[in-house]
Amino acid sequence: MAEEEQSRFLPERAAIDAYGNGGFRFGGMSHRGSLLCLPSGMHAWPVGDFGALNLAAFDKVIAEAGEIGHLLVGTGSTIRPLPPALLERLKAAGVNAEPMSTGNAARTYNILLGENRKVAAALIAVA
Repeated sequence: MAEEEQSRFLPERAAIDAYGNGGFRFGGMSHRGSLLCLPSGMHAWPVGDFGALNLAAFDKVIAEAGEIGHLLVGTGSTIRPLPPALLERLKAAGVNAEPMSTGNAARTYNILLGENRKVAAALIAVA
């Protein structure tokens, strides 16, 4: 992954306006690829598919765990259970993770964000 891709982010949280076609629209801009929606802002996320989920992919989530109560994990076009080691690591950091399809995760994120909840989302882009 290129350094430029790792550092791209919008330094504020924003509602997801649209998703699909391999990316997302939010904050008046579009992003191609997967997305981390964290208290610090909207970050490019180098996870191309569910098989690429690993503990390191959630380092930024762990770093901001004190500001996150609930993490929505968009697992792609279908819901898939998260690896037990990942669930344990997030739980140890005080983060409740809930897997769901990316579309459901984006919609739920918008609702909880609108309610000023301590929510974050890790969204795998879908076609």
